[in-house]
Amino acid sequence: MKKAVVLVIILGALYAGYTYVSPPKAKTTQHTEAKGSAIVDVIVPDTLTPIEAIGKVAFNAKCASCHGPNAHGQQDVAPPLIHKIYEPNHHGDLAFERAAILGVKAHHWPFGNMPPIEGITQADITPIIAYVRRLQRENGIL
Repeated sequence: MKKAVVLVIILGALYAGYTYVSPPKAKTTQHTEAKGSAIVDVIVPDTLTPIEAIGKVAFNAKCASCHGPNAHGQQDVAPPLIHKIYEPNHHGDLAFERAAILGVKAHHWPFGNMPPIEGITQADITPIIAYVRRLQRENGIL
């Protein structure tokens, strides 16, 4: 009986480790897509609040060159932020702030480390997060 319980615990830990480090696969395009092509399809809201509209402008200026317009990600460049892996319960707003200011080591996707975003400020980050969270809600993430 003890061996069975230990085996279940070990298998559960292995599965949890695999799902934590393996890249997400939902709604992604095939890897045969050209470099820079969109990774996920994104539904864009018809209207934005003023802070979200400011965030969209800031996102396009600071983030879209890697994460793509509307945060759809770019094949072989950077991951989509419109993905369940970035929901607030897994990557809270502080994680976005720290990634932008400090950079972040690759841990969910095979794109390599994200460098700090040169010249980004807290005044930029707050509306960017509002915009990304709105895109996420529009796409059923939250």
